[in-house]
Amino acid sequence: MVIFLRGQAPRRELVFGTERHTYLHFNFIACELGAIAYECFRDSNNIVARLNLPNMRYAPGRKIDVYAHAVKELLDLEDNPEKRLKYIDFIDIYADLDDNERDRYERDYPQEAEIMTGFAERFIEQGRQEGRQEGRLEGQAMILLRRLQLKFGDVPEAVRRKIEHADPPTLLAWSERVLTAAGIEQVIGD
Repeated sequence: MVIFLRGQAPRRELVFGTERHTYLHFNFIACELGAIAYECFRDSNNIVARLNLPNMRYAPGRKIDVYAHAVKELLDLEDNPEKRLKYIDFIDIYADLDDNERDRYERDYPQEAEIMTGFAERFIEQGRQEGRQEGRLEGQAMILLRRLQLKFGDVPEAVRRKIEHADPPTLLAWSERVLTAAGIEQVIGD
C-alpha cells in the first residue's frame, strides 16, 4: 500500500530497472488521503489516521476545526511527551495554518492551544537544562584534557575518546588523580 498525502496516484505500479532489464516490478494499492472525507476518521483510535486528518478532504471553512480535532486527539491518544512534540509537528506541517488561522485557532480552542503551548514550553526548557548539563560535562572533560596535556604532554586519541564518553563522577575522580599520578595510565586506569 502506498499512501498519497496530496493529489492522486499517478499510477498503480512501480518498475525499477534499465531499458534492458527490470529488477523490481510491483503493483500497489493506492490510498489517496485527499479523496477521503476527514469525518470518516475523525473518531478513529488510529493515531496515524488522526495525525493525517488535515490531509483528508474537508470543506474549505473547516480547516481550523480539522486541525483542532487532530490536536485534541493527539493529546488523548498519545501520552509520551516526546512523541507528542514530534506528532504536533506533523499536524502543523499538514495543516499549514497561516497566522490568521493560527490566531483563530487559539481564540476558538483556547484550552487545546494552552495545553500544547505549555507542553512545548516545558519540553523546550527540559532541552535547555539538558544542554546546560551537557555543556558542563564537556567543560569538565576539556579541563581534564588540558591538565593531562600540561602535566604529561600529548594525550593519545584513545584517551581523549575515553574522557569524552565518561560520566561526571568518573571525570571528577580522574581530575583528582592528575595531581598525584606519574603517567596518564594512572589517571584513567580502572
